[in-house]
Amino acid sequence: MYQENVEGYSLINEAAFAFGAFLARSKEYQAMSSDKHSARFLNKLKMERVRTMLTHTYPYPHEHSRHAMIAVIMGCLFFISSDNMHTLVEKLDNNFKWWSMYACLLGFFYFFSSPFLGKTIQPSYSTFSRWHVAWILVAALYHLPSFQSMGLDLRMNLSLFLTIYTSSVVFLFVFHIVFIGFWHLGLVSRVARRRPAILTILQNCAVLSIACCIFYSHCGNRAILRQTPLERRRSSNSTWLTKLVQIDELKDQVCSSWFAPVGSASDYPLLSKWVIYGELACNGSCPVTSDEISPIYSLWATFIGLYIANYVVERSTGWALAHPVSVNNYEKLKKQQMKPNFLDMVPWYSGTSADLFKTVFDLLVSVTVFLGRFDMRMMQAAMTKTCDGEERKELLYDHFTDMDDFWFDFMADTGDGGNSSYSVAKLLAQPFINVPLDDDLVSLQRGNVLLIGGDLAYPNPSAFTYEKRLFCPFEYALQPPHWYKNDSISVEKPELPEGVSDLKHYDGPQCFLIPGNHDWFDGLNTFMRYICHKSWLGGWLMPQKKSYFALQLPKGWWVFGLDLALHGDIDVYQFNFFSELVKEKVGKDDGVIIITHEPNWLLDWYWKDDTGKNMRHLICAFLKGRCKLRMAGDLHHYMRHSCTHQSDGPAAHVEHLLVNGCGGAFLHPTHVFSDFSKFYGASYDSKSAYPSFKDSSRIALGNILKFRKKNWQFDFIGGIIYFVLVFSLFPQCKLGHILRDDSFSGHLGSFLGTVWSAFVYITEQSYVSFTGVVMLLVAAIMFVPSKISRKRRMLIGVLHVAAHLTAALILMLLLELGIETCIQHKLLATSGYHTLYQWYKSVENEHFPDPTGLRVRIEQWTFGFYPACIKYLMSAFDIPEVMAVTRTNICREGMESLSRSGAAIYYASVFLYFWVFSTPVVSLVFGSYLYICINWLHIHFDEAFSSLRIANYKSFTRFHIKSDGDLEVFTLGVDKAKECMCLMSPGAKGMEARQRLGFRAKIDGKDESSQKVSKQMVCNNIATRSYQHCKNC
Repeated sequence: MYQENVEGYSLINEAAFAFGAFLARSKEYQAMSSDKHSARFLNKLKMERVRTMLTHTYPYPHEHSRHAMIAVIMGCLFFISSDNMHTLVEKLDNNFKWWSMYACLLGFFYFFSSPFLGKTIQPSYSTFSRWHVAWILVAALYHLPSFQSMGLDLRMNLSLFLTIYTSSVVFLFVFHIVFIGFWHLGLVSRVARRRPAILTILQNCAVLSIACCIFYSHCGNRAILRQTPLERRRSSNSTWLTKLVQIDELKDQVCSSWFAPVGSASDYPLLSKWVIYGELACNGSCPVTSDEISPIYSLWATFIGLYIANYVVERSTGWALAHPVSVNNYEKLKKQQMKPNFLDMVPWYSGTSADLFKTVFDLLVSVTVFLGRFDMRMMQAAMTKTCDGEERKELLYDHFTDMDDFWFDFMADTGDGGNSSYSVAKLLAQPFINVPLDDDLVSLQRGNVLLIGGDLAYPNPSAFTYEKRLFCPFEYALQPPHWYKNDSISVEKPELPEGVSDLKHYDGPQCFLIPGNHDWFDGLNTFMRYICHKSWLGGWLMPQKKSYFALQLPKGWWVFGLDLALHGDIDVYQFNFFSELVKEKVGKDDGVIIITHEPNWLLDWYWKDDTGKNMRHLICAFLKGRCKLRMAGDLHHYMRHSCTHQSDGPAAHVEHLLVNGCGGAFLHPTHVFSDFSKFYGASYDSKSAYPSFKDSSRIALGNILKFRKKNWQFDFIGGIIYFVLVFSLFPQCKLGHILRDDSFSGHLGSFLGTVWSAFVYITEQSYVSFTGVVMLLVAAIMFVPSKISRKRRMLIGVLHVAAHLTAALILMLLLELGIETCIQHKLLATSGYHTLYQWYKSVENEHFPDPTGLRVRIEQWTFGFYPACIKYLMSAFDIPEVMAVTRTNICREGMESLSRSGAAIYYASVFLYFWVFSTPVVSLVFGSYLYICINWLHIHFDEAFSSLRIANYKSFTRFHIKSDGDLEVFTLGVDKAKECMCLMSPGAKGMEARQRLGFRAKIDGKDESSQKVSKQMVCNNIATRSYQHCKNC
């Protein structure tokens, strides 16, 4: 177990690990000791708890580097604030310009980093964003005047950090290469075969370098001269309390005593030519040269030695494999293993998701190439056996007709977030659920049949999405038979358990599914492979062989599952099968429930369209009032409408309309469809909506507040778009008039005038930016739904692009003004591209003396690579200096003076900062656009709520056919799907499972009867409150 986490620990964790092992040995000694008093004393110390705190807790070793980084930064901030903060306040008290610059800079960087705060560092975009932000923020801050006014010169710390960091990376890479070579020669054990993660080495080197820089800020690189015995006696007379009051003397004592090198260079003759010496700092006469080792070099060598020693011991002796795991860590590991590894909600606005690009490609191919030319439903009809009786056996299932008390469930649109899908699937799997109804406790039995209404996996149908987003949550909710193999293909369905002859004798839950539009993106290939040619969805048996079916239920009830494909209608072969079935099998007093994926009664009303003509002909001309209920998903909310019977109105062809697409996908709004009232000429009233219209409108506000937090991967698209919009405007060489104004109104007027001038330049002279504006305008107009008129679409698109363009222009001018201000105050563009390196070389010999010529020898041995590497690394780090120097050259000599490589470097450096500024703003503007459209214009209902990725408000519908033939309908909703879910034991029964679920229900509606026909339907809307999977999670 420990071997999986052995590699790549940070240096601080290594020391803690060794101490933790010592404590573990102490605990073992305690167990063997016969001294009761000693044992009691060690128990009071709670050694196990201490040891657990010191050993690793997180599964990612990068987390330790983050904690070490935070500790180092906090210590540095404390040092600065305690000594020099008052100087900053005095210097900047009356300088509004610098305060504004700090507020803008830190504000943009904070909003850019806000989605990643509090998340575990992993090798991902969030890790890159952290390092990117730290890099360019420090590179910008050290040029501003605050740190110099506080007495802290960051140039020395930055140059020292880059030098130590480069040396550490090279040294450790050489060490690992040599160590792997020893493993190939057989000189170390097989444990050394595992190679360390490169990212771990880089982060350890960063922590080591920062620690050395912080030590230099506190103690410098002073050579510690040895004291005489008399001096040591005099210094020992002062008490610690006295030193504590005199903080400077205490700091000197810590630097000279606690972190001083052990011995001098004369004590190690063999190493005297391979060390860096300390800077002389003494009172009175000083020796010509120092014989004392540099404390910075000593600290660096100590950390490197600890890393190498720990790595060698772990990999060559297997000591780490024998390290005991604490009880607390074992319990945490056990709980972690019991927690399902579900996928998160699909990031629909991700600019880096390969699944989304594949989804778009599959959709384009399906619509433009195969739609109308190839239909899998036609292929299914061609593969069906020719005999009418055999054909009906593959499409009609009548083995439920003899059951007296029958229950069945309906859900749709599952296979998005694992937690939300599992929350519904676990409720469906319970043997029964007790809910209060009319001051009574009603027991709702698990459905004999589960009906799923399409969109089984998002965003596209594939083996990965079906297995991870559909099968995985259902298998955790209800396990399949032990003899079933997940990778098996069912040749002869149904595959019944041993001892069961046919479906009539199988008493377990069964499942029937229809495909949705997302299942048709690959031409129904994945649906046929995983649904029609597999037998089990978790613990539910899947007998069906085609993508559509008919179920004959007890007491004269029928279920027709229709496949609408991407056409929004049934094909001729489906129409022929169901129409013949109605004429031959369905009685005049029977009731039919039709299941489709799309609720065309709502969508046709919304889009002002007329789809499903074949389906309407089937319902109106063949069923003739026997369709009691139509159910669908596709819209991820719950809504129920019932026909209002009017004496002078037309007869209703469908009694009830029910939409329940809350099986696990993101939430859709309900308030957009609040005005629906007509279908097939009859009038309908809204009986229930979940969430309510008011809550739905309130939830839409999250697009303004949470769009970027939910869709931070949208940065890749938004940042590039904004940069293209202002690409031709860099650099702005004439900004002096903005800075010369004396009043705030004058500054603001000049600024807005410059924004307008930039817009005019784009329209009249720019090529790249003008092309970007035109392409964005076309995309924005096409993005507006076709529901509204063409003029309104163009107006909305123009306003949308105008908001983005204005924001991009303002951000461009703010960036250029910041650079111009620093140039005018001689903070940037003072001595060329290598300013930081030249300054460091000028002070290196003074602060880091090298009497033996070590640096010269290294430069000769590396053929000049050593100083050149650090030189260009410092230049690459100092992005603001590169921007300012290049900008000055362009403004003085023109863009033609730059080479292609120079222009590429300039625009790349500008993009690094502009991307940080633009990504929070583009998300804010786009989120505000979605909020206005969904709440004011009632458009973009799909786009505005898919961005929120809401895993809550989930529900399913449970039906009960009573012995007298009446149909009861119960809808159960889950307000909040918990992220932390503990698996239940397989033997949990109904009431026990219900109690562990913490189930609590509330009645939303009263009983309601349908019209007086032979079949009655009673609808009860039940929504759970404060649902949670396990109270101990």
